[in-house]
Amino acid sequence: MKPVGAITRGTTNPNRLRRVDNFVAYRCGDLLRAASVPLVVDLGYGASPVTAVELRARLADTVRADLTVIGLEIDPVRVTAAQPWAAAPRLQFRRGGFELAGLSPVVVRAFNVLRQYPEEGVLEAWRSMTATGALLVEGTCDELGRIATWAVVERGTPLTLTLSARLPVLEHPAVFAERLPKALIHHNVPGHPVYELLRSLGRAWETEATPFGPRQRWQATVRRMRAEGWPVLDGPARWRLGELTVPWPAEGQTS
Repeated sequence: MKPVGAITRGTTNPNRLRRVDNFVAYRCGDLLRAASVPLVVDLGYGASPVTAVELRARLADTVRADLTVIGLEIDPVRVTAAQPWAAAPRLQFRRGGFELAGLSPVVVRAFNVLRQYPEEGVLEAWRSMTATGALLVEGTCDELGRIATWAVVERGTPLTLTLSARLPVLEHPAVFAERLPKALIHHNVPGHPVYELLRSLGRAWETEATPFGPRQRWQATVRRMRAEGWPVLDGPARWRLGELTVPWPAEGQTS
């Protein structure tokens, strides 16, 4: 099966995807525990397979020990370079793209991949990665993983948007704007739902200034967002981690 996609820059760092790995364990844990074949695909792991190795270790520790992670890269050089890290059958590296190399995973994680594609290619990529029923977690983050955003996508349709930050270094929620998923980043303009979301989040953050530290300020900010009518999902246990999850901000949607 010919890989679908293009070679991306491939930059990565250890622990860069820790925040989204934590979310995958939380959001997809029950699906993986119930699966007869608990397979996760890490699409586009980059020049180093370290984040795929970390994903396997974290899910094995928190979800189930017999889980398999297969890292896919369209660049055969990267696949060859990753082989010393493999631990078959539970951790493998193969060549593949959006077609998922013919695999039928339960979950796909694709991070910092679609950001390097044109926006018009996003929907088709989503459809390809979820065509066999996989739940897709797709997003982007900064170089150290301190600021991240991601979508949960099912059968080509985005369900939710999550904003996640390492709170001790969060100066203002405006920083999320430059790390939005590709499907949203060009829609952060007046009149669009994601713009209204970030504007309201920034205003709530400014209102909730507190001497008790960034974690308490973030939780107060999220509570204010919910009180103002935003459909904030999950609860304080996730908010304390620096997360805010809302239904996908589709056109025509209001708070």
